[in-house]
Amino acid sequence: MNILEWLKDPFAHFPAEELADYTPELGVCVSDIARKAGMSIPTVSVYLKTMSSANILTATRKDQWTYYKRNEQSIQQLAKHIQDSL
Repeated sequence: MNILEWLKDPFAHFPAEELADYTPELGVCVSDIARKAGMSIPTVSVYLKTMSSANILTATRKDQWTYYKRNEQSIQQLAKHIQDSL
């Protein structure tokens, strides 16, 4: 949940210097997310890949780095499903 919140408004949650190459189309680098979470890159990568497999996040490779952003449409569908079903 924290990662989804951070990615909703990256400039409110990550230092500006970490977002120097940020674009809404690209997202936030795994290493920046891991640093914010206080966890290792491999651990955070597993969480991010899981959310990407569930279509809640989208991943983009740029050189050797992977960037993640929210898939807003899927998040809204999930929220509606939870609201309607629970």
